[in-house]
Amino acid sequence: MTTEPAGLTGDDGPPADLRTLMAAFPTGVSIITTSARDGAHWGMTCTSLCSVSLDPPVLLVCLRCGSPTLEAVSDSGQFAVNLLHAQARPTAELFASGAPDRFERVVWRAPAGAAGPHLTYASHTIADCSVLSTQVVGDHTVVLGKVDVVTPIRLQRPLLYGLRAYASWPEPAPVPSQVPSRTASPVASSVPSRISPERPAKLSSAPTPRKHSDR
Repeated sequence: MTTEPAGLTGDDGPPADLRTLMAAFPTGVSIITTSARDGAHWGMTCTSLCSVSLDPPVLLVCLRCGSPTLEAVSDSGQFAVNLLHAQARPTAELFASGAPDRFERVVWRAPAGAAGPHLTYASHTIADCSVLSTQVVGDHTVVLGKVDVVTPIRLQRPLLYGLRAYASWPEPAPVPSQVPSRTASPVASSVPSRISPERPAKLSSAPTPRKHSDR
């Protein structure tokens, strides 16, 4: 028995409005980076990221077909996942804009063994991955990657995207005053917020955030 993706073939009505559905499903924001064999660096903002397996550690990302970043990932066989912190919205917008000079406008480094440029100023955690397989699905390609190295950069609340807007992880809820406790310590954020504001990207106007784009 075979099944067909909803909205592609075999439906009597119009395709389902997937954008409206996923807009109501907030996710974290990442930037996928890689380096082509000719030394060129590529990267794109991505919210389609999820874990697949713990043993071995595998995750997947979905990248737009025809994307230079996808082509470089397929060619190099590796990529880095930069998980953005709450103050990194300018970087998320920059890498969604398709600006050709994006890597000239952010702080990054490429340590030995890195699978792609590390956006050290915009990220709270970075994972270096090796491509296991790819599968074209509609207008995107699913990339399965084995996580080789995870590098924590700083303790910072993550950047979120939902309802077509950016937001940060909320503050912890206060402990109800009517519930006394002699042993529990006051609830406080375990994530320090002392971090210099990110250098803003020099955009003439903030573009409407898009799920994936690197043109």
